[in-house]
Amino acid sequence: MCARNEEKLTHKVFARVSKTKYDELQQILLQSRCRTLGELIRDILTDKKIVTVTHDASLDKVMTELSGIRSQLQAIGRNINQVTRRLHQERLPAAQRELLLSLAELQQQTEQSVSGLFTAVAKLSERWLPE
Repeated sequence: MCARNEEKLTHKVFARVSKTKYDELQQILLQSRCRTLGELIRDILTDKKIVTVTHDASLDKVMTELSGIRSQLQAIGRNINQVTRRLHQERLPAAQRELLLSLAELQQQTEQSVSGLFTAVAKLSERWLPE
């Protein structure tokens, strides 16, 4: 949020601005954390730092991909826990072998998901980290 003055605001100041300047202020207001145009203008007049928030649509695809990988890894983790519990309860060697094969398959799935994760992080790094 924009900083609040502890001092009471008692004096009114009126000013006219051009349509271009008004539109510019409205755009800054939409991107800032200020709630009103008056609050924004007060912060500008008092040289307070104005934080603006922008949305980079190019990251939507990467974020969707990361979210999907996260869900996959969570599901694989649950499956690994279930198979491990059954493995510890199972007494027959043949059944244990099948469960171990299931664990190996889950490990492959994990490696594929982690590989996808590294690819997505590499895309983010290329875009945002300086060389």
